[in-house]
Amino acid sequence: MFPAPAPILATTARRFALRSLPSLAAAQQSLTQSSFFIATLPPSRNPINPAPSTAMRLYSSTPQPQSPIPDGNSILASYQQQPTSSSPLMGNNISLAMETLARANAVCFDVDSTVITEEGIDVLADTLGKGPEVSAWTSKAMDGNIKFEDALAARLDIIRPSRKDIEKCLEMHPLRLSPGVDTLLEALQKRGTEVFLVSGGFRLMIEPVAEVLGVKKDHVYANTILFDESGNYAGFDATEPTSADQGKPKALRMIKEKYGFEKMVMVGDGATDAQACPPADAFIGFGGVVVREAVKEKACWFVEDFEMMIDIVNKYRST
Repeated sequence: MFPAPAPILATTARRFALRSLPSLAAAQQSLTQSSFFIATLPPSRNPINPAPSTAMRLYSSTPQPQSPIPDGNSILASYQQQPTSSSPLMGNNISLAMETLARANAVCFDVDSTVITEEGIDVLADTLGKGPEVSAWTSKAMDGNIKFEDALAARLDIIRPSRKDIEKCLEMHPLRLSPGVDTLLEALQKRGTEVFLVSGGFRLMIEPVAEVLGVKKDHVYANTILFDESGNYAGFDATEPTSADQGKPKALRMIKEKYGFEKMVMVGDGATDAQACPPADAFIGFGGVVVREAVKEKACWFVEDFEMMIDIVNKYRST
């Protein structure tokens, strides 16, 4: 059994960059001419909470002069007085999450329904005519009603994707970024905060997203599908930390120990993301694609867009 070769990933990345995210490409080009850009919100195919197809939002792409970091209560109070987002302030320890984000050495993002507007495995299943069957397993896994490894094995056994199936899927249905996530990651990277993608999804589908967002390949923790010599599905690599329940806490511990980060934030939409705090010092739940009540209840801070996070990152320099 062999993991997909590098040339396939490179080809897929080129196709992804060329065929999807036209607004991101245009935005990046405009950055050389202006300190602001307008990001077109791409339509979401998520049936739970479809995004509008023709909405526009203004983001600052230039960090403001960064201030000394006050305590979390002071940061929270400033946004209660002058909110920068239409989303209400929700969470069980918002001040902790805001201060941790302001001071973070590293921020780890889930990918499906957080960085992108869909569940990658569901998109793949749809292209293979197995959508409803796989989607039911995805919902169980994301809501925390079943062990992740059981849901992963069951879904892969249903679709059994070949290497060509995955290539064709990305060609026919290019994945789309959640509105504002590119601006948030750019702000974090400019500030010197390390960004990681930690996902129960598949490297073949996630590494092209990472490349578009400027996330280093060794900062991607995801699952590896195995293929035989003919490119047919042959299983998945069970040694990947994210292939099992409690895999994201394991991945974040590995990251923290390897790099010695003092402050780390986890951002995501699912139950497996909430599990990652600790070792993350704060968990920010994301509901911009789908709101999961169990995640909302566990989140230090629950957001439905990235606007306030972008403002905090631009305003404060991590320590």
